[in-house]
Amino acid sequence: MAKIRTPRFKLSRRLGVNIYGHPKAMNRATKENSRAGKKLSNYGIQLIEKQKLKSYYGVLEKQFSRYINRAMKSKEITGDTLVQCLECRLDNIVYRIGFASSIRQARQMVNHGYITVNSKKVDIPSFEVKVFDNIVLKEKYRKNEIFTESFLNLKTFTLPYIEKDYDKFAGILIRMPERNEIPIEVNEVLVVELYSK
Repeated sequence: MAKIRTPRFKLSRRLGVNIYGHPKAMNRATKENSRAGKKLSNYGIQLIEKQKLKSYYGVLEKQFSRYINRAMKSKEITGDTLVQCLECRLDNIVYRIGFASSIRQARQMVNHGYITVNSKKVDIPSFEVKVFDNIVLKEKYRKNEIFTESFLNLKTFTLPYIEKDYDKFAGILIRMPERNEIPIEVNEVLVVELYSK
């Protein structure tokens, strides 16, 4: 399986946003090591926004193109549909619930079979989570301090489209997310424009 191997902090500095949410990611950020701080053509700006979106969700070009094609066929607003599709990936929902401290860790948890969806093991990170799907950390992994601390320490971080059950180590997607509720800094309209040429 192909992986993104770019150093996380370096990528965040280059794109000008804290992609991974780590408090130290932007410590050494300057105009010299960031593309976002330089004068760019329209194409360059669109390309940066695409790279931001891909990096937030950890997807590669081939998979990202499939999401773009799907969004363009939708009758809804293309940019909103694109972000919604990416947001509802299982690895991302696992991350948003708080089982993992990063999207990379969430993907590893899914790959290793630590997560169930509606009581069934799912080990495909790109699995599309539907409304009212119940995502649970398997009982035998709840003793792992890394997972439990991450989950219980994030009680203050809530999203209106995810409901958490701290006793059962579970989370439910209670509705589709609105674009303004999704915590990413990206202009998806420019991404759609890039692929519409």
